[in-house]
Amino acid sequence: MHVVVMGAGVIGTTAAWYLLENGHQVTVIDRQHAAGQETSFANGGQISACHATPWANEHTPAQILKWLGREEAPLLFRMRWDPQLFSWGLRFLRNCTDKRARVNLEKALRVATYSRACLKDLRSSLGLEYDHLEQGILHVCRNEDELATVEKATRQMQEFGLNRRMVSATECLEIEPALRDSNAKIIGGSFTPDDESGDARKFTELLADRCRARGAIFRLGTTITGLKQDQGRIAAVSTDQGDISGDRYLMCLGSYSPLLLKPLGIHLPVYPCKGYSISIDTTGHNGAPRVALIDDSVKMVYSRLGNRLRVAGTAELDGYNLRMSERRQKMIADKAFELFPNSGDRSTIEFWSGLRPVTPDSAPVISDTKYDNLYLNTGHGTLGWTMSCGSGKAVADLIDGRKPDISLLGLGIDRF
Repeated sequence: MHVVVMGAGVIGTTAAWYLLENGHQVTVIDRQHAAGQETSFANGGQISACHATPWANEHTPAQILKWLGREEAPLLFRMRWDPQLFSWGLRFLRNCTDKRARVNLEKALRVATYSRACLKDLRSSLGLEYDHLEQGILHVCRNEDELATVEKATRQMQEFGLNRRMVSATECLEIEPALRDSNAKIIGGSFTPDDESGDARKFTELLADRCRARGAIFRLGTTITGLKQDQGRIAAVSTDQGDISGDRYLMCLGSYSPLLLKPLGIHLPVYPCKGYSISIDTTGHNGAPRVALIDDSVKMVYSRLGNRLRVAGTAELDGYNLRMSERRQKMIADKAFELFPNSGDRSTIEFWSGLRPVTPDSAPVISDTKYDNLYLNTGHGTLGWTMSCGSGKAVADLIDGRKPDISLLGLGIDRF
């Protein structure tokens, strides 16, 4: 079959690879000049399968109320008239129960752990080098409340069979010696030795090259304007450079997926959540971490990518606006240099923001649709890099008519 993949980020490109592996002809469409130029461009860099905790839980509503009106809050709502956000928010609140959080955690872990294994196999077979490190993720805490929350999450992960353990303050310094210079007091945390880090953009660009070598066509610099339907099937993708037709169509456009699906009568509750990141040049400095970290106090992550330290965090619900707040930029930089004061030169910082496609239950949508040749692989939220290979392989098998290696129960669009 000829499969048209919409989106050349890490989600669309991994799906394209597995479709090629299954023997199909593939065309990938993206408005950017290269693969991996939007949400995949400068994300947190972590393959954090053991930290795939849903946003919605019994404690989230109280946290949101506490953060309202605070520009530096980890989760910020920009007050505006936005029916899409209102509808999404109601569904999100329905998932803020302990029972639903556990169901949603299982769904996220099912995809994330499978994906981590797929990534290892893909890296090994193709010899991809993308500044990856296999040194685990250290989750550090600065106060007792944070530590108690992390301890509960660690027990949950252990119940699901994941390798995650609590560590003392002394063990945190042994795992990551750069913390010895920190201006923040670390009282303990958790460690997941099986998790990884790496540059999602580099990975995506390299894999896109391998896809081309296998015969895939990348229609870059091409903006999708809509989908044409005919008698219960998709007939073509409309673009600013003409129609592109195939036998099957796969939606991998992240936050922009609902905009193209709505005219088809498909209402997908995926909302764009803006995240920020900074990249610090570590050349000439010896205080940057080698182990990937999560700082629970400000919900920020740290990943060493070659001679750069990537620091990412915050969640801002402000529609499709990519404008960056200078106060939030400064907050991320300040917190980074508080934790790692000798990590680099502040003048080298590169700022970035991107839109993460979040579902109300924090699980992706890997599904067929009411159109018998249209499929979805979107809504991965903050875990797109973590879940990319697994969701790509699963949806490729679904399109192929094969039974995926993991169950897709609870990942369909019909759950909303």
